[in-house]
Amino acid sequence: MAGSGGPVATFSVWDYVVFAGLILFAAGIGLFQAIRGRKKASSDEFLLGGRQMTAVPVALSLTASFMSGITVIGTPAEAYMYGTPFWLFVFSYTIMSTFSAELFVPLFYRLSITSTYEYLEMRFNKLIRVIGTSMYIVQTALYTGMVIYAPALALNQITGLDLWGVLVATGVVCIIYCTLGGLKAVIWTDVFQMIIMLSGFVAVIARGAVLQGGFARIWNDSYHGGRLETFSFDPDPLRRHSFWTIVVGGSLMWASMYSINQSQVQRYISCKTMTHAKLSLYLNMVGLWVTVSLAMLSGLTMYSIYKDCDPFTNKDVGASDQLLPYLVMDILAEFPGLPGLFVAAAYSGTLSTVSSSINALVAVTVEDFMKPAWPWLTERQLSWINMGMSVFYGGVCIGMAGVASMMGNILQAALSIFGMISGPLLGLYMLGMFFRCVNSTGGLVGLILGLAITLWVGIGAQVYPPLPEKTLRLSLSVVGCNAPDMNETTTMTPFSTVLQTTTPKPRPALADNWYSLSYLYFCPVGIIVTMVTGLIVSAITGGCKQEKTRPELFIGKADLFCFGCKNSDSEVSDLIEKDPTNIQGLESPVFSDNEIALKEKDFKEKITKF
Repeated sequence: MAGSGGPVATFSVWDYVVFAGLILFAAGIGLFQAIRGRKKASSDEFLLGGRQMTAVPVALSLTASFMSGITVIGTPAEAYMYGTPFWLFVFSYTIMSTFSAELFVPLFYRLSITSTYEYLEMRFNKLIRVIGTSMYIVQTALYTGMVIYAPALALNQITGLDLWGVLVATGVVCIIYCTLGGLKAVIWTDVFQMIIMLSGFVAVIARGAVLQGGFARIWNDSYHGGRLETFSFDPDPLRRHSFWTIVVGGSLMWASMYSINQSQVQRYISCKTMTHAKLSLYLNMVGLWVTVSLAMLSGLTMYSIYKDCDPFTNKDVGASDQLLPYLVMDILAEFPGLPGLFVAAAYSGTLSTVSSSINALVAVTVEDFMKPAWPWLTERQLSWINMGMSVFYGGVCIGMAGVASMMGNILQAALSIFGMISGPLLGLYMLGMFFRCVNSTGGLVGLILGLAITLWVGIGAQVYPPLPEKTLRLSLSVVGCNAPDMNETTTMTPFSTVLQTTTPKPRPALADNWYSLSYLYFCPVGIIVTMVTGLIVSAITGGCKQEKTRPELFIGKADLFCFGCKNSDSEVSDLIEKDPTNIQGLESPVFSDNEIALKEKDFKEKITKF
């Protein structure tokens, strides 16, 4: 009986068929795009889809890129154990989408960049660009390792699928269609995978509602179990999730992902017009709303079923990330193929994120390191380099899965990484975009100090996790469980239980204040430290008096809420007519004469579309 604890069924033949079929079909979409575009074998086509994509597929791809297997498995577990405060991220997604669309899209689009970090060299210098790119590569490799490892481990424990076999297979499938198809293959595969992810959530919610006698029962159980206490206006910055930590900290954290993260920027600058680019971000916002809402409902459904027999406390599962796969095998096993659909949903999230990461890592490596070092490379040589780097980074991401095995709460750890590294980077971009008086020295010192502070608090929080009174995990019961078979459960004792039985480590003075800071505030801390330091150091070292700044590198009034209007593009067109070197910072010695001519021609063609 569902919800009574104990072992659950494993995969049937039909589940394997459905799982393998959907994953192969997703890979087939990528290969189809590769074959379809084989005659356009340019670097621009591989990395940016020829800059001819439209809003809807790009929006779905933007959503799928960070709605990974971690989200599919981790977010319902979050609702099950902590309630629905996580749903407040719908406000964060709204603020993030507006912030990215109205500030960053006009800037990046008119500069016609391929790598986000090209801007750092235009505004500051080459050293800052190299540091920014390196930070992104480390962050993305770590995150992608977690994306591969977490779902594989959870599903291995529940379904019996071989852990490392699935890890390697995931990487190989992504490598194949990333290497052959480039960005178009990634985007169109993401569209299909997004549909599969949402279908997995719907299957769990629908079956749970049938078992519980309707949504009213699920809602009532969740209410009485304290799961619907969503809004808490406690201003305590040490509280893990409150209205302020999620809306303020969460908005900035997600903005750092969508505004400057190459994986996302590369998608919306592939759109054929700025209108499509902005629209893709607003459609993505709706996609994020739907996804997080379905994930929360899945978690509430799980709580309604297991309110009297928590599988985690009962040691039926060894980690919270295994709760949803356990539920799936518990309630869907009698329908052959449906568990396979859910597992395909989790792995679709994994594939979409991994493929996005590989494609973005290739883009920044080629644009930020290889092209400046070897400007004489031909398009054919660049195409071969792009494919070779796809294989290399696929291998790196698989290897980083081993590092991910040492993390704790996988959803929180994933978001923490973005806060620690992307926060200082976002602060640096905001310095460059809004303050003409900030120079390269100020930007560099601000970035380094901001990164040092966020790594300090982030690593400290991993070593000394916050105490339970700040995380506010809700109560769970095992009164309705069947008597457990000790032989079945002793091998799956949760790691947290093992820690509790040993002598607790002595905690330093900072552990219960600085290290207990909500992980969602890592990003705002990085932004503030970077910006304040950058402004102070720039003022001390002479500010913009020492450096020439170009007006197209800053945000102007004409950039805001401009759908299809020509103001900002006309301004840039005027700049080009007055001084062609305004394009892409072409006075920089890293560009050859041929590159200058090609970039100027490409940029003028883009302006004529508006």
